[in-house]
Amino acid sequence: MTPKFNFTRDVLPHLIAVLIFLLLTATYFAPVLFEDKGLAQHDILQFKGGAKEIQDFREATGQETLWTNSMFSGMPAYLIATRYPGDWSGLFHSILTLNMPSLAGNIFITLLCAYVLFVAMGMSTWLSIVGAIALSFTSYNIIILEAGHNTKSLTIAYIPMVLAGLIYALRKNLWIGAALFALGLTLNLHFNHLQMTYYMLLLVLVFAVVEIIYAFRQGTFAELLKRGLVLGVAALLAVGVNFGRLYTIAEYTQHSIRGKSELTQPNSGEGVGSGLDREYAFNWSYGVGETITLLIPDFYGGSSSAPLDTDAETYQAFTRMGVPPLQAEQLVKQGLPMYWGPQPMTSGPVYVGAIVCFLFVLGLFIVDRRWVSWLVAATLLSIVLAWGKNFESFNYFMFDYFPLYNKFRAVSSVLVIAQVTIPFLGVLALWKLIRERELIKDLDKKLLLAGGITAGICALVWLFAGTASFVSEADQQLIQAQFPIDAIRADRESMMRSDAFRSLVFILLAAGLLYFYVKNKLSATVAIAGMGVLVLVDLWTVDKRYLNNDDFQRQVVANYFQPSSADQLILQDKDLSYRVIYLPNPFNDARTSYFHKSVGGYHGAKLRRYQDVIDRHIAQNNLEVLRMLNTRYAITGNEQQPVQRVPGALGNAWFVEEVKAVGSPGAELEALTMFDAGTTAVIDTTKFEVGQQNFTADNANIELVEYQPNYLKYTYQAAQAGLVVFSEVFYADGWQAYLDGKPVDHIRANYILRAMQVPAGQHTIEFRFAPKAYTLGNTVSLVSSILLMLVVLGAIFYAVKKKPTEMPIVEKV
Repeated sequence: MTPKFNFTRDVLPHLIAVLIFLLLTATYFAPVLFEDKGLAQHDILQFKGGAKEIQDFREATGQETLWTNSMFSGMPAYLIATRYPGDWSGLFHSILTLNMPSLAGNIFITLLCAYVLFVAMGMSTWLSIVGAIALSFTSYNIIILEAGHNTKSLTIAYIPMVLAGLIYALRKNLWIGAALFALGLTLNLHFNHLQMTYYMLLLVLVFAVVEIIYAFRQGTFAELLKRGLVLGVAALLAVGVNFGRLYTIAEYTQHSIRGKSELTQPNSGEGVGSGLDREYAFNWSYGVGETITLLIPDFYGGSSSAPLDTDAETYQAFTRMGVPPLQAEQLVKQGLPMYWGPQPMTSGPVYVGAIVCFLFVLGLFIVDRRWVSWLVAATLLSIVLAWGKNFESFNYFMFDYFPLYNKFRAVSSVLVIAQVTIPFLGVLALWKLIRERELIKDLDKKLLLAGGITAGICALVWLFAGTASFVSEADQQLIQAQFPIDAIRADRESMMRSDAFRSLVFILLAAGLLYFYVKNKLSATVAIAGMGVLVLVDLWTVDKRYLNNDDFQRQVVANYFQPSSADQLILQDKDLSYRVIYLPNPFNDARTSYFHKSVGGYHGAKLRRYQDVIDRHIAQNNLEVLRMLNTRYAITGNEQQPVQRVPGALGNAWFVEEVKAVGSPGAELEALTMFDAGTTAVIDTTKFEVGQQNFTADNANIELVEYQPNYLKYTYQAAQAGLVVFSEVFYADGWQAYLDGKPVDHIRANYILRAMQVPAGQHTIEFRFAPKAYTLGNTVSLVSSILLMLVVLGAIFYAVKKKPTEMPIVEKV
């Protein structure tokens, strides 16, 4: 008989859990929720700079521009700030986060999704809360928020919901599980951090392989296949909701640095072929020994800018050098490069918790093999992939042959798999121990063995920390700057030793607590509550090293985007369109894009051809290339002369006198080295036809008379037919040219610009950016969003009214 719905049993415990998550969120992010403060998140500030033109256009017209000229002389807006009205997944996210602001909403939804995973497993409310804390407060989740990787954070946050739906569909009710899976995957894809989604799919792939193996062994493959097909339909629905975004990005990717290069020789930083260059992709590779930071956070010194206290050896050394105490305190508190691992730099380690690691090891001994198999396999895969260039034989093979793997850089971030699987198995172990302490053979010995292994590692590090070198590649610079390097290395040793002892203590406390429970000295409630408190204190105190109340500020965005004297001078020029280059750091800066149309910018997926021009010409100060990009002003970074006028900027468009025909992309790029941009157009005639080689540009002029980011209107007058080069980036998938209102073809010139052969007389030229992919994608997204809404509402109704009984196809944990 199906039990009737009961609010106290079926709803109230979950409401209590939500209130606890709200309390944790409000406590950690009180400055955000109650003091109107924010973080100076580098990536978010750069995003706001790059998105300014897009957002201004949206506010003025209510439409999406899909193109912006504010970064890299022009690029699609798909990966910057484009909205897709047909995609309703943002509405689901707002509901689930109670529309909380960023940062607070990020950690709340991470807690909520992790809770859903453990509830889907069948765990009690309190144990699920402990599991949510263990999974959510891993250090990486906090560190990426401080850096401004908000979309990465949210993509990771929904991974547990995807797993919850997957497991519930296979272990319990297919239809509710499939609906949950579809919702989780939809929201995971919504935040468009495809690297994190890719890593999640690797985790799901390992799970699927193990399930198939066991299904064949148990003769349940037909049932697994049926449920897998339903989950496949759910996945298609999730992709459908995000289709507008995925379709336009897929189209753009082939033209970006993540796509295939047309050159035969590599450029600096990027690679030939499809995908990124190996060296670029593997630059951030986790050290093999660095893996121990999962257990001991400051094993490698923490971060590349770690603050120290006045009791540190470095502070004492500064004072002995004659530095005044107040200045010495400022020097150590502002952050020093304490990290001495193999990565170029880091904001902090991936720490999943000493107690969680202890529980993970315990899980190896007491959790059923089926769960251990895929969770351990996924964990090991994650760790090995994170080693990157430090384990070349495997990782270079993956990079060269595994589908799409070479599209992503910073391979150390693949540890997001481990930060899910390690807590997952650890909480499964705790659940098994709480439920079946009388049934597990030699439980006390297994408990002591798990504690002995993890505590033993910590004890060895604590005792023998002094045998490490503590030498970093950055030390030479510190020595040259006359920093007390011996004292810094002594502090690195102290940090390792201190955290090893810290982890040792937490493991002993947790093992002791569970040992007393096994010996019937404590109740299950006390054991679970005690473990929850210990896990929270362990993770919370480490997290606060990297993001605490002192990091929050008022008016962060307004202060960052205060116009400088250079900005104010340039903004006096009211011409429709010209470009600016920020000389101090042009290609890692989107602040300039907030005020001007920038030659540079900040983005991880620039157009590949534009990157080629940066590497080969702009970085080499090729004035002709700057002229053809209509670069009118240069911001110098010098207060005495903040702005320089770039000589000879060619304007928005111009008539040329000759065509220099070339036969390959490499020759086209090389031809920009020695040419007169005002008189010559370089054209790859294997791709584009040109009717003649020479033109008369006398008595010809062209003017930009109307500008919008996705619409340009020119008028021109010419005595003879000619060739016009436009100082606009060529992008065939969406830009359409019109002559006197009629569609006409345009071609590529000078490797990255547009050009058009035009007739004599007075005429009007227009360019409109209206890619078909966006319109089609939005339509598919809208239909899929409606279907997803119906599926989710149907699942809720089914769960409440029917209260479905479990339909397991395999044994439980």
